[in-house]
Amino acid sequence: MKIEALKPQILEIINQPNLIIREKMQAVCDVLQSKVSTYDWVGFYMAHETAPTLHLWNQAGEPTDHTVIPFGKGICGQVAVSNSNFVVDDVQAQDNYIACSIHVKSEIVIPMFKQGQNIGQIDIDSNTANAFNAKDERFLEWINQLIAAHL
Repeated sequence: MKIEALKPQILEIINQPNLIIREKMQAVCDVLQSKVSTYDWVGFYMAHETAPTLHLWNQAGEPTDHTVIPFGKGICGQVAVSNSNFVVDDVQAQDNYIACSIHVKSEIVIPMFKQGQNIGQIDIDSNTANAFNAKDERFLEWINQLIAAHL
């Protein structure tokens, strides 16, 4: 499915008045992981309020042991420090990669901002090499903006 076609469904989830934000985030993870063939694992890591760590709030796909990630460690930790999108076409080529599954070939991490502060990120793993492009980046930035507005 083309990711742009998911926008109405994502908007419907985010605008559900009877769901709390974490339920909305979980529903977004579930939709992305089930509807986009190259999105094999989808999760939201949120920054701790005082410690320099990311904490897994929601995820869809195989369970992970990586529920707390220090800033600077792995792709997610690097994004927490750099405040920049990170698209990895080949995770094997990364020195600072935290392996969640032997099947993962590529990863995209997009930071989430609220009032100019990096408060978390969406992280997507794919079992396909070179799975992500600029369209994925723009789509995931849009999702993060929607979610941040509700936090």
